[in-house]
Amino acid sequence: MYRLFEFIKRTYVVLLFLLLEAVALNRYASSTAYTQAKILSRTSAVTGAVDGAVSSVKHYFSLSEENRLLTRRLAMTEARLAAMRESEQGAAMLSIDDLLLPDTLVPEWSQYQFHTARVVASSTDRPRNFVVLNRGIADGIREDMAVVTPDMKLVGYIVSCSERYSVVLPLLNTTFRTGGRLASGNHYGSISWDGLSPYRITLGELSKYADIDRGVPVMVYSERFPEGILVGYVEEYALNSAQTAYTATVSVAADMSSLYNVIIIENTHYGEIEALIDDADKRF
Repeated sequence: MYRLFEFIKRTYVVLLFLLLEAVALNRYASSTAYTQAKILSRTSAVTGAVDGAVSSVKHYFSLSEENRLLTRRLAMTEARLAAMRESEQGAAMLSIDDLLLPDTLVPEWSQYQFHTARVVASSTDRPRNFVVLNRGIADGIREDMAVVTPDMKLVGYIVSCSERYSVVLPLLNTTFRTGGRLASGNHYGSISWDGLSPYRITLGELSKYADIDRGVPVMVYSERFPEGILVGYVEEYALNSAQTAYTATVSVAADMSSLYNVIIIENTHYGEIEALIDDADKRF
């Protein structure tokens, strides 16, 4: 205790100066709206720089995995080109195994076009999260295009575009809706998010006759997406009070907190499908 008093006695001038300086800075920071805005701007700049550095480091350590996925996509493209050449020469098309797509169905690739993009901003801690991509109208991007990870896991779909950027409505948004299908059969339901855990979503309105179990993969069931896009895996499920349908909790397959490179998928038949649906609505 004596040493503490001696220390304060020797340094009280410095301590008093620091205290008064802190009080003065606090008063200055809260004195006007202008100073508050300037300090907030500088703080945001510093925070952004730190976040950017951390993101760069994370991206550096994830390069190996991304290169593996890009190599796999290149192999798929080469396989498709080889199949097209062989088809033109009257040879047989490649098999599903040749396309390097494990545990998925091969879509009718001819009606889909693929664009690469990078995430420039995103969030996962809000009820209504969004993802911003560095591709826009100038790059051929339009609303309602699907967005997936390089290894074909669901991210969301485009809802807004500018000339150089686009906004994705991700599955971690309480307004997000799409269809989901159990990989163990043809039963499908509606995918939504309750705004709670960023790692779990809900598959509802699923027939009580569905072949459901823990660990069963859930695939996207929507005209926006090709077949074989993974949503996640069933964790828990239960019948509703009327005993007519299942509601399942699904673990999200994509790591939504570390999105960087993504693939935008355009269904070139989507406009035709939507026009038919609109026409049917008017007729019936």
